[in-house]
Amino acid sequence: MTIVGGGSYQWAPELMADLFGTPALAGMHLVLEDVDPAPLPKMEALARKLNDAMGAKATVAATTDLHAALDGADFVIVCISTGGFRSMAVDLDVPAAHGITQTVGDTVGPGGINRALRNVPVLVGIARAMEEHCPDAWLFNITNPMTCLTRSVCRETSIKAVGLCHEVGNFCMDLAIALGRPFEAVTAAVTGVNHFPVVTTLDVDGRDGLELLRELTDEVGGLDSLAPYPGRPEAEQFSKLDFAQRHLFKLTLLDRWGTFPAAGDRHIAEFVSFALTPESDWGAAYNIALSPIARREQHQAGYVADVDAWLAGTKDLQTWQSGELPSPMIQAMLTGEPLEAPVNIPNRGQGIGLPPDAVLESICVIDAEGIRGRDEVTLPSPYDELVRRHVATQELTVEAALRGDRTLAAEAFALDPLAGRGDLRVTEVMVEELLAGTAEWLPQFA
Repeated sequence: MTIVGGGSYQWAPELMADLFGTPALAGMHLVLEDVDPAPLPKMEALARKLNDAMGAKATVAATTDLHAALDGADFVIVCISTGGFRSMAVDLDVPAAHGITQTVGDTVGPGGINRALRNVPVLVGIARAMEEHCPDAWLFNITNPMTCLTRSVCRETSIKAVGLCHEVGNFCMDLAIALGRPFEAVTAAVTGVNHFPVVTTLDVDGRDGLELLRELTDEVGGLDSLAPYPGRPEAEQFSKLDFAQRHLFKLTLLDRWGTFPAAGDRHIAEFVSFALTPESDWGAAYNIALSPIARREQHQAGYVADVDAWLAGTKDLQTWQSGELPSPMIQAMLTGEPLEAPVNIPNRGQGIGLPPDAVLESICVIDAEGIRGRDEVTLPSPYDELVRRHVATQELTVEAALRGDRTLAAEAFALDPLAGRGDLRVTEVMVEELLAGTAEWLPQFA
């Protein structure tokens, strides 16, 4: 078992706890690999402490040598960020200077495309190293932009790759809590691309979940009462009102188009041209908050502080399952006990009418035979057209990233609903500024 990006303060601690708590992985050998050697001693020490506390009987190693880390691996989890916060700051600041505000900037829009241009070659390089050292291993990608990266590996290599995201599960859990139901009571079927997985059916204890959401919206006063306004009462945490306020953009789409994507509103807003506008105060009218670099740096400081506290013994170790998908999927693959989960794999009929081989997020069955789509659905309009457009944009992005082709990159930006919202000439200037600002991580464009 190898974690590429094993020095990640955000991801490595909970992934390690998940893996050590997976019965089928008892006695495994875990390798933490990272290009940055600085965090590895702490992560290795934390791994050993978790291993002892959880009785996993694992062995642990840490290295900066990717090839050594991959030797003989059965599963490889990738959680990297090429360029880190420095590159992400460019992804946000340059578009903002051209009138495009992004809530996240890691999946679609100008930030997501630019992030893909620097991450795609790295992911393909990891997969090619896997072809040499562990050709039968699974690659579990949790790095964004997930669709582009998973697509590039599936397209360019023989490695079995899947993209894993917690957004659908988080939404189902959020809804279950708001309705006072157990998590198992809420089941959703989705098809789309990562961070825009459109709900095709939603069931809550045998009832139509979409109708329940309409009733919930009416119960809390309707859509108009959920937007910010002077004197708006503060909602009790995890109440129906709190749920409706935090998912206002989804509920608006449900009202207009009959369903919605099951991801956070801050992600969904970047997939359309009409959410992040001056008229909505850049999403604030939908209760959508921005994620500036300063806030991400604050979160990172919290992750570092947690690791330091765990190692010092001043904070209880996190030993419970996080809800992330790699560990339960590995358990299902090793034991043959089927698991159904929302994952990202090439289209083999999950999205009827969508391009074959496009990486789609849908409910799949995972067992000893591998991963296969559970459902075959046609997306409702206009979601079908939006997903189709993003698939086309992502195909251009992958090709541009692999070829270092500025013309293709500019075409991808122009096609994207958010990145291409302005004048074409202004968009092309923005593309050049983004490429220049992140040039040190884009050697293929030199």
